[in-house]
Amino acid sequence: MTTRREVPGIRPYDGPAGGWGALRATAQAIRQQMESIEAPITLMRTNQPDGFDCPGCAWPDKEHKSTFQFCENGAKAVTWEATTKRVGPEFFQNNTVSSLLQRSDFELEDLGRLTHPLVYDRDTDKFRAVEWGDAFARIGQVLQGLSSPDQAEFYTSGRASNEAAYLFQLFAREYGTNNFPDCSNMCHEPTSVGLPQSIGIGKGTVSLEDFDETELIISIGHNPGTNHPRMMGTLHEASRRNVPIIVFNPLRERALERFADPQNLLEMATYGSTRIASTYFQVDAGGDAAALKGIMKALLAMEAEEGNVLDHEFIAAHTENFDAFAADLEVTAWDDIETASGLSRSDLEQVAIAYAKSNATIVTYGMGVTQHNKGTANVRLIADLLLLRGNFGKPGAGICPLRGHSNVQGNRTVGITEKPSSTFLKQIEDVLGFKPPEAHGHDAVQAMQAMIDGSAKALLCLGGNFAVALPDSEQSFAAMAKLDLSVHLGTKLNRSHLLVAKESYVLPCLGRTELDIQASGRQSITVEDSMSMVHASSGKLKPASEFLLSEPAIIAGIARATLPHSKVAWQELVADYDKVRDLIEQTVPGFEAFNARIRTPGGFRLPLPPTERVWHTPSGKAMFSVYGGVKEDADVYGAENVLRLITIRSHDQYNTTIYALDDRYRGVFGRRDVVFMNEADLAARGLEHGDLVDIETISSGRKLCLKNITAIVYGIAQGSVAAYYPEANVLVPLDFIDKESGTPSYKSVPVHVSRAAQA
Repeated sequence: MTTRREVPGIRPYDGPAGGWGALRATAQAIRQQMESIEAPITLMRTNQPDGFDCPGCAWPDKEHKSTFQFCENGAKAVTWEATTKRVGPEFFQNNTVSSLLQRSDFELEDLGRLTHPLVYDRDTDKFRAVEWGDAFARIGQVLQGLSSPDQAEFYTSGRASNEAAYLFQLFAREYGTNNFPDCSNMCHEPTSVGLPQSIGIGKGTVSLEDFDETELIISIGHNPGTNHPRMMGTLHEASRRNVPIIVFNPLRERALERFADPQNLLEMATYGSTRIASTYFQVDAGGDAAALKGIMKALLAMEAEEGNVLDHEFIAAHTENFDAFAADLEVTAWDDIETASGLSRSDLEQVAIAYAKSNATIVTYGMGVTQHNKGTANVRLIADLLLLRGNFGKPGAGICPLRGHSNVQGNRTVGITEKPSSTFLKQIEDVLGFKPPEAHGHDAVQAMQAMIDGSAKALLCLGGNFAVALPDSEQSFAAMAKLDLSVHLGTKLNRSHLLVAKESYVLPCLGRTELDIQASGRQSITVEDSMSMVHASSGKLKPASEFLLSEPAIIAGIARATLPHSKVAWQELVADYDKVRDLIEQTVPGFEAFNARIRTPGGFRLPLPPTERVWHTPSGKAMFSVYGGVKEDADVYGAENVLRLITIRSHDQYNTTIYALDDRYRGVFGRRDVVFMNEADLAARGLEHGDLVDIETISSGRKLCLKNITAIVYGIAQGSVAAYYPEANVLVPLDFIDKESGTPSYKSVPVHVSRAAQA
């Protein structure tokens, strides 16, 4: 075995995911951010009936009765928001925006909670405190002065509540635009576009109870230990029941290999762990479509040879387009499937055999499936696989898209979409008394493109870190300065706030953990998890500052200043969020008796017609799809010297929020300037573990390059490389997207990696 040279900050981590390492990390987060006395009480309220919903991932709660319902990353999210650190006006008096831009993303958010509304002063290059009324008045004045409402972009983060998101879309639509770029556009938009074509609804169909009854779980393109960590408890339980869990992922991820549940006393006492993946296939980046087609091609061959593999009764009664789908599989060559997927025919036939044995299968998938230039087609292929054996509308079976932010799905449900249905717009008109615009608006990439070309003049962000989250940082960052107005609602400072427009406001809001008192008393908000459960969330902590307002109150303040003759009773809605929910009930299907039902612990589930084998497609049936591009994929992925870049999150990170500089499970500590590579790919380029490299995107346009990055050997599929998001966003072209959904291809960027140029 070749001895590798030591690289600073890179060392093996041999522990399981979870376990004592997770408890130590949780304790460290508490020690760094909160008072030790208050922290346990706060964390115990997480995901409890009278507490607040975790501001982290969207995985649902098993019960509302357990001792505690938070994980390591959830604890980080809570302590990050409930931190005792403050950043007030005096800080901004002593620091220019230019100097703050030199700090890292981690350093910016670690400064603490914002305490006062801020306005940018260009003469001094500093933010200064501003009165709420003055801020609202000026923002309204600028918006009124735009030549068209479509010159404004309204961005929504997935952490916004249903109530805030609904008011935000109401304001923008009464103002006159459907420009709603949101974080869904950058992650699960292929789900929202692809699944309605296949099964009639853009959501997952499984419940937690289905995981108790499933016979097989197929996991594709996600890392639950970091991005949806509460899911680990569910996978842990399934594995201990000997449910096979077949994983497709380019990287070896510790959480998908073995996990120690911190709530399992025996496992913790014995330093034990549980195997998660029964089989682990390292598919090439971008090779998911080929792998799925290979499994289904093998299934059809088994059906021809043995019979009783496909659910013919279900296919005949509930689906269309099967013949075209089957014909395409027949002519797809195994050589192309193997080249594009990086997996062998025997590997994929092995999966087909396991799938054929299972009477109830769940497929879970994440952004490793969606963030590709054929992300929508990938999603539809997963639906095809499930349709072949009738894995919809029966216990233990279905499709499970893994959403990120805790209410990203709810935002879409209550109207955050640039492509609203005519039915929804008619309901708005009938109930609210104004006619919303009908023309489709901008998604996230289109909004940034409009900012780049100067046609967008104003950006209002309901949370998030808009410019940092988007691809092509060189263009995206510069475009922010072209705006006449930028407005950011948030709890902490981030880089997008510092990319100032001609006029910029940062408006601090209450966090999920904090007490929200309005005219009618203490308020609750609601969120929808990734399994369509809607439940209440109510913070109890004293607000970080007396000058904070809630998100609904800020939206209403801007709306009243912008629309002096508004048809919406903004003041009444802010006084009592029940009245916001009454409007949601009247305009969005599935929310009947909304206020009564959220007062039941655990909330309620929104309708999911496919669970009843009802398909809201044009034909009234589920639709098989045809993916004809495997030969083209094989040509791209097999090209000489081309590597496929995947952008990834570290374990100390949630989307653009970086809690610390460690990535424990991958053996990276105190740094983020690395690229993960297969040892054979390094050797083929005359490189070694620890060498400095330059990464350059293969593009016919501008030169996109990330320089002086340390290459480290990792268990990643040959031909694939990985680097951290958002730092590697500079390598992702803004127009390199899934044409059907508009989602950027963060997970399959063709690049060259070479030794770093000499200084």
